[in-house]
Amino acid sequence: MQAIRRILVSGAALLVAGGAYGLGQATADLRMPADAAQARNADSTQTGQRLASAGSQAALVSLGPETIADIAQAAAPAVVHIEVDETVAGPVAGFPGFEMPFPFGGPGTFEFFFNGQRVTPAPGGGGKGRPNMPRFEKHNTGSGFIVRPDGYILTNAHVVRGATKIKVKLNDGRTMPGKVVGVDSFSDIAVVKIDGKDLPTLKMGSSSSLRPGEFAIAIGSPLGFDHTVTMGIISAVGRTVTDVNGNINFIQTDAAINPGNSGGPLLNLEGEVIGVNTAIQANAQNIGFSIPIDIARTVSEDLIANKKILRPWLGIAMGELDETMAKSLGLPPETRGVVISQVIDGSPAQAAGLQRGDIIQKIDGKDMATGKAVQEYVRAHKVSDTLHFFLLRDGAPKAVAVNIGQYPNKIASDQEPEKQENE
Repeated sequence: MQAIRRILVSGAALLVAGGAYGLGQATADLRMPADAAQARNADSTQTGQRLASAGSQAALVSLGPETIADIAQAAAPAVVHIEVDETVAGPVAGFPGFEMPFPFGGPGTFEFFFNGQRVTPAPGGGGKGRPNMPRFEKHNTGSGFIVRPDGYILTNAHVVRGATKIKVKLNDGRTMPGKVVGVDSFSDIAVVKIDGKDLPTLKMGSSSSLRPGEFAIAIGSPLGFDHTVTMGIISAVGRTVTDVNGNINFIQTDAAINPGNSGGPLLNLEGEVIGVNTAIQANAQNIGFSIPIDIARTVSEDLIANKKILRPWLGIAMGELDETMAKSLGLPPETRGVVISQVIDGSPAQAAGLQRGDIIQKIDGKDMATGKAVQEYVRAHKVSDTLHFFLLRDGAPKAVAVNIGQYPNKIASDQEPEKQENE
C-alpha cells in the first residue's frame, strides 16, 4: 500500500510541477520583446489561415447542439429502407441439416433467423436426387438513397443481387415495388427504380478532399431499424480491404454501421453524401467502410444511362512471393514476384494458359513485386489490350501473352477469388 501511495504522490508532484512550468512559460511570454511577440502573433495568424483554407469541415462548419439533428431531418426524406426477397434452392450456406425432412409440421410453418437474415423454408426444390432439399426464401434488408426526383435509388450491389422481389419503404411511410436498373459487381454499386416524381434527393458531395478527423454521419436501416442516425469521424481514407472488395479504396469511419446499413449514405456536416456505407469489420467495434461517392456517382450515372461499364480483368488471385515462400518452392531466397494462387474458370487468365503456382515477375518488361502493382498495371489498360507476362513456372522461365477481358457482372459462387489481392 505504501508503494502505491508513493507512486500516486509522485504523479501528483509531476502534475504540480507541470502546472508551475506552464504558468512560468505564460509569464515569460508576457515579457517577450515587442518584435518577438509580433513574430509569435504572425505565426498564430498563419496557422489559423492554413486551417481555414485546408478544406476541413471543422473549420468551415459551426457544430452546434442542433447541427446533427438538422442534417438528419433534412436528409431523412431521401433515405430509403429496402427489403429484398431471394429464392435459394438447397440449403442456405452455414445452415446444415436441412437435407432431411422438416420436423415440427414441415416447411412453411416456421421461420429461422440466421446471420441477420430471415429464412423461410419452402417445400421441395432440391433438384434431382435431392427430393428432401427445401427451397428457402431469404428476406434481407438494406438501405439506399434517392439520387433523382423520378425515383432512381443508389444502393449496394450486394443488397439487391439475386433479388426476386424488392420493396422500398420511404420515410413518409409509403411502400413501393422496386426494380433493379443495373448492377456493377466490380464497385458493388447498384441502382433501383421506383415509380415516382418530385421525390426528395440528397445532394452529392465529393470524396476527393476528405481527411481523417472530419465528422461523418451515417443514416440507414441497421437490423431493420429504418432511418437510424449515427455519428463519428473519418478514420482513414484510401483504405484497401481485400476481404471486402479489393477493387475499391474505401473511406474508413467509426460512425456505427451494422448489417442493414449497406447502401445508405455517409454524410458530411453540409448534409452532402460523401460515401456509400458498405461493410464493417466483424470482429471489431466501429470500423466501417464506405465506397467514396466520387466512384459511386460515376457508376450510378452510367447504370442509369444504360452504359456498358468496361473494366479490364484477368481473373486471378495473387499473393506476394517472400523469402520463406521462395525457399519452400525451391527457389533462391532473393527471388521476387507475385504468386498466382487461383485462376478463375472461363477467365482471360485461364484462356491464356496461366496456372496456379505461376510466379509473375514482369509484365511488358516492368518488374512486378506486389499484387497491387499487377492490379494497377492491368487497370491502366483497356479491355482487349494484350499484356506480355514473364513468369516462373516450376522454376523455369516462361513467356505468356494475355488478352485483357471484361470484368463479369457475376462470378460463380464456387469461383469467387480467395481473400487475397485479385485482378
